[in-house]
Amino acid sequence: MSDQRKWQRPKFLIPVGIVGSIVLAVGLWAFQPWTAFIDVTVDDALPQATSTSATETPSSATNEPLTPTPNSAATTEPAPAPTVEPTPERIIEAEGEFISHEHGTTGKARIITLADGSRILRLVGLDTSNGPDLKVWLAAAPVIEGTDGWFVFDDDEYLSLGPLKGNKGNQNYEIPADADITDLSSVTIWCERFGVSFGAAELLPA
Repeated sequence: MSDQRKWQRPKFLIPVGIVGSIVLAVGLWAFQPWTAFIDVTVDDALPQATSTSATETPSSATNEPLTPTPNSAATTEPAPAPTVEPTPERIIEAEGEFISHEHGTTGKARIITLADGSRILRLVGLDTSNGPDLKVWLAAAPVIEGTDGWFVFDDDEYLSLGPLKGNKGNQNYEIPADADITDLSSVTIWCERFGVSFGAAELLPA
């Protein structure tokens, strides 16, 4: 009888390979490293004010000629110009400059009230890194420089205005009409997946 034994591949190598593939797939899904090399530029126009129609001229102040009377020449009086109170198209209520947190971030943030009373958050000249699951938040937490300020924005009240449209450019985000933002004094580009701020701006009264 031969003492030679046939070599067999260890069975544990197959499960290890499967586990490694799963770990790699999960890591790619979570970190999405390719987004760091993709810039998305947005250029939203500043919303126009709602047009205001001129006050209607009363019928007694028309340009119809007056009926002539004896020994008097017919005269025509011009109608007075209607008085229209000027309505400011936009009011900047608050604004601030972005500072960098986990990623280099520059640009401005502004709270703007439009003529119809609606409000927007406008990001002007934003320049930050792209990344997974980025959102735009108005928050009550203070803006703190350095790593101490990276994780504070979900510790207090905040209002999510939705996904970040792009990591560069000018962008508008509608603020819900019923939202009370009195205590929300900062803006953060917030990565919800990892609970970290890419950059933030303190909003100061304009």
